[in-house]
Amino acid sequence: MFKEFKEFAVKGNVMDLAVGVVIGGAFGSIVTSLVKDVIMPPIGLIVGKVDFNQQFAILKEGKTPGPYSTIEEAHKVGAVTLNYGAFLNTILSFLIVAFSVFLVVKAINKLKRKEAETPAPAALSKQEELLIEIRDALLKK
Repeated sequence: MFKEFKEFAVKGNVMDLAVGVVIGGAFGSIVTSLVKDVIMPPIGLIVGKVDFNQQFAILKEGKTPGPYSTIEEAHKVGAVTLNYGAFLNTILSFLIVAFSVFLVVKAINKLKRKEAETPAPAALSKQEELLIEIRDALLKK
């Protein structure tokens, strides 16, 4: 059983998948930072100096009644919040990742189509095969 597992784990596909998962995790961090630190601040500025990560709705007041300036402040007093700003950031991150994966798959498919379109050399006729044999025989002399 261990031998079978070892053969499975060492196969190229499993190793490729492992590398893909690690790179995907790192790419996810990059996209999260891109959305949180680069894309959303200008959008928030255009909308009216809004930090989307701190957009929330109070579902239930905490021990101390609001208003609360941050989600953390609301949670400290036991308020229940609906954090729609963080959800918007997550949706945007997903769309960026999905679009990036789409572009990669599209590029790979394009390369595969080019490879498939390249015609294989035509099979040689009997006459051509005989001429090649004669040429090779003459070159050996």
